[in-house]
Amino acid sequence: MANFLTRFFHSISEGLHNMFTKDIGIDLGTANTLVYMKGRGIIMREPSVVAVDTRTEELRVRSVGREAKAVIGRAPGSIVAVRPLKDGVIADFDITAAMLQSFISQACGRRWFARPRMIVDIGGGTAEVAVISLSGIVASRSVRCAGDALDASIIAFIKRKYNLLVGERTAEQIKIEIGSACPQDPETSMEIKGRNLVDGLPKDILIRSEEVREAMGECLLRIVDAIKDTLECTPPELSSDIIDRGIMLSGGGALLRGLDTLIQNETGIEVHIAQAPLDCVALGAGAVLDHPELAGQRREEPSYL
Repeated sequence: MANFLTRFFHSISEGLHNMFTKDIGIDLGTANTLVYMKGRGIIMREPSVVAVDTRTEELRVRSVGREAKAVIGRAPGSIVAVRPLKDGVIADFDITAAMLQSFISQACGRRWFARPRMIVDIGGGTAEVAVISLSGIVASRSVRCAGDALDASIIAFIKRKYNLLVGERTAEQIKIEIGSACPQDPETSMEIKGRNLVDGLPKDILIRSEEVREAMGECLLRIVDAIKDTLECTPPELSSDIIDRGIMLSGGGALLRGLDTLIQNETGIEVHIAQAPLDCVALGAGAVLDHPELAGQRREEPSYL
């Protein structure tokens, strides 16, 4: 992995010598990439998607980010929208490098004045659970069951129950608009469009929030189990702190309705949602850029999960 990352960062920074410094922090995620610039805060939020032209042997990127995501399911056969990170890890090195080069160019301008120092978190696609004490990780678990898995479970459920094929964008929209981890009052529904697998024709159906919750149930329970496993591995001295301080949720998954309630019911521990869950990693990277001494500083701090 060390050699892989060395080659990865070398390809990003190659040819950027003799320029002024612009320090940036990058949250490189399966679904979205955020860029933090020192002194300016978060300056970019883009989907981690690249549109590639397959008619040439050499890699030819047509678009990245929102523009590339817009072509999913709508582009001709020669243009393919690719998500170069899968389950929280880099699945395609070259496309990931091209995507980052484009994002960094947009963030810093076409004429950079220095090789940027990068802080990168490769996240998304996984649910990470950790108990933190004295600025270090005491116990942790990681499961490949996060936003993408929830979308996939919705697609599979609709296909199985209604013989209807829907795409990733539709599944994500369903999750955002009517998805929940606990019963809601009132329950909701939405009309969706897809392709009938029986006759191949377009078809509309009405799907209810209860069905979406059922579809996501197994994946949500895996996340809850990861939290329970982490709690079981936590030293007794820290368990009391977690009970007092509670569990903190961050990341896009924290925005799923009722997830905090589900975890609280299953663990008996109070659950809090971060003030800006989508921005936590990028803001953390930015805090280290603005205050480098924090990276190596260890002090007594409250314990969080």
